[in-house]
Formats: sequence, C-alpha cells, structure tokens
Amino acid sequence: MVYVQNLELRTPNLLTSGEVSDLESRYPRGMTSAEIVGVFSSRGIKFSEATLRKYVQQGLLPRSQRVGQKGKHKGSKGIYPVSTIRQINEIKRLMAMDYTIEEIQTQFAFVDGEIEELKQLIDTIMGKLEQSSQSAEGGLVATTVLKQMNEAKFSAGELIEQLELIVRQIRERAHIARDAV
Repeated sequence: MVYVQNLELRTPNLLTSGEVSDLESRYPRGMTSAEIVGVFSSRGIKFSEATLRKYVQQGLLPRSQRVGQKGKHKGSKGIYPVSTIRQINEIKRLMAMDYTIEEIQTQFAFVDGEIEELKQLIDTIMGKLEQSSQSAEGGLVATTVLKQMNEAKFSAGELIEQLELIVRQIRERAHIARDAV
C-alpha cells in the first residue's frame, strides 16, 4: 500500500486510459511533436521535443511519418501515431517506478511503435487492394478476391492481437521478476 501511494505521489499527472482513448479518437490521423509535448506539459509533466526524439532514436517510440502540407512552399510535417501518447505515458509510469531507460528497452520489449507501424502498413495495403479490386471486372473473380481480402484482414487482425498479447505477457513477467528482487 505504501508503494502504491509513493508511486501516486511521483506520477500524479499521468493520463488515464480513458484520456488516452479520448485523444486517440480526437486525433485519428496522428499528432505533431508539438501537440504531443503540449499534452504532457499541460499536465505539468516534464517532456520535451528533444526527449521525444531521443525516445524515437532509442526505439521506444515509432518514427514520425512526413505529411505534406497544402500550399506553395509549405513543406511537410512529421506526424506521430496517436498511440505514441500511450507509450510515453507508460514510459513515464515505469520511470516513476525507478526503471531505467535501458531496463524499459530490454525488459518491456517496446515494440509498440513497430506494431502500430504494422497496423498502418496493413491498412494502407488493404486500402490499395480494395481500390484495385473495385476497378476489376465483377463476377466470380471479384467474389473470390473479396473473400481473400476479408480472410487476409481477419488474419492480420489475429496477428496484431497475438503480438500485443505477447508484449503484455513479457511486461507482466518483467514486473513479477522485478518485484521478486
């Protein structure tokens, strides 16, 4: 009980799961680094763009995707998957529990960014396949292709769920092993 109270004293401003879910629904296309930093700084949590870049370099967070901006000479901006918020929140929680960045990297198998990238890649591929199949002739071929696409979507969903389950199990075992020490 004392440990839980100490943890709450060190992490009073972390986002709740509901707050993270709300952000995920409000920013379905992702967030800029400034928006991500703003979420945490508005809660009094120390987090900077330099720290964000450091976490990306260390493999704790996914890389941003460059998205062009409309207008002449506007260039592009980096957009991070909104799930990055959840990952930063978890990193901050673990650090409050006295885990080092190195321990977080090794013991918690931070592949959330890669899993998120895999989801996005699958969505992109399925979208392109759907567009291509709509332009194809109808009939039996179209029915077969549609069935195969649905099976592929289902299999991809199962793969993602299985990977997320493995990550959760690794994290739970790491917590148990550390608590036993």
